This record gives sequence, C-alpha cells and structure tokens, in this order.
Amino acid sequence: MPTSTEYAHLNPHISRQFSQELEDVRRKVLAMGGLVEEQLAVALRVLTDGDARLGVEVTAREERINAAEIEIDSQCTQILARRQPAASDLRLVLTVMKMLGDIERIGDEAKRIERIAEGLIGEDSHGEEPTAALAALGSHARDMLRSALDAFARLDERLALDVIRRDRRIDARYRELLALLTARMRAVPDTIPEELERLWAARSLERIGDRCKNLCEYVLYLVRGKDVRHTGLARNEDAAGE
Repeated sequence: MPTSTEYAHLNPHISRQFSQELEDVRRKVLAMGGLVEEQLAVALRVLTDGDARLGVEVTAREERINAAEIEIDSQCTQILARRQPAASDLRLVLTVMKMLGDIERIGDEAKRIERIAEGLIGEDSHGEEPTAALAALGSHARDMLRSALDAFARLDERLALDVIRRDRRIDARYRELLALLTARMRAVPDTIPEELERLWAARSLERIGDRCKNLCEYVLYLVRGKDVRHTGLARNEDAAGE
C-alpha cells in the first residue's frame, strides 16, 4: 500500500500537516472499505453455512461502517473549508467523498444479503444448485471489491480497468442465475417464495459489482484528472495504452 511519501508525486505539499491530513483520510477510507469487505464475507458465510449467529456481528459492523462514513465525510469537508485544495489534492478529497457513498451502499447490500440468507435457513427444497451459484457470484463480487480498494490504494490504473471489465462478467453470471431461478420457479411453483429471496440476493450482488465499477471510475478520475464515467471501456483502455 502506498505511503504518503509515495503519493507525493501527485502534488508535494509545503505543509507537512496537510500531507498528513490527506494521508489520514486515505487510510480511513481504506479501513472503511476493509470493514465492508468483511461484512460481505460474513453475509456470504451465512448464505453458504446457514449460521444465523453471524447476524449479530453484521449488525455491529454496520454501525461502525456508518460511523466511519460520517467521520470521513466531515473530515473531507473540513479540509475543503480550511485548506482550499487544488489540482490533485482536490481530486483526492472529491474522490474520497464520492467513494464513501458507494462503499457504504455496498455495506447495505451485504446486510440485505445476510438478512435474506437468515430467512432461507431451514428451507428444504433442494436449493443446493442456486445456493452454489449465489456463492460463486458472491465470491466474484468480493474479489471485485478487494481489487477496487487495492486499485485506489495503489493508484493502479490497469487494475481499475480490470475491475471495470469484470463488471461485465458479474452481469453475465447474474443473468445466468436469473434464468436458473426462473426455470426452478416454473418447474416447482412451491419454491417461488424462497427463489424470489435468492433472486433479491443475486440482485444485491450484481449491484455490488456496479458499485465496484463506480469506485474504479473514481480511481481513474483521480489518476487522470478526467471524469471517465460515460466514456466507455474501450476509450478508457486506449487512454491507458491497452
């Protein structure tokens, strides 16, 4: 993970304290991201292992995530007011403020998945196949989140682009799972309630993929100084020399 010294190439500061403030914000948003990654991992464990006791852990972590969002957002606001940053420093603060919302919403989706998983505990309708497909989709989403946070930590343009590419794969897996669940509901109507719950869990995982894509578009903005949200993957790859 880059240190504040390694970030200095973006814009060396006369004020060491200012550098420390920016580094502190960066570290805190990565720590918040780590909490959200743990949240998703636990939610997936409830889904695959059926351990409802983990729900207490999820609730406690959600409170920490929400508190972190408020603290970091307040810190960024203070930096904008007191330091009036410009150029890359301003981009870093704006990037963090944008990332906060997506990271917090990933945590919300993880909590939603955990609640759905709790509701499915004890259901006996030969749901091994869709549960395995959900777990695979969840693993893909978790890998995307880890890579998105790493791309931010390292200012890694290529890794950010790779995550954006992976969003297409998670969309494809989601469509495959949707087809599987739809077929099961048609074949065995009695399973409709629980299959709908699995469908909502799959939808949450697909949304997590979308949020991870957003995070990486913010990374590209931080590195390039240009908003790339509507430029398309091919043009972004061309800009990176890929």
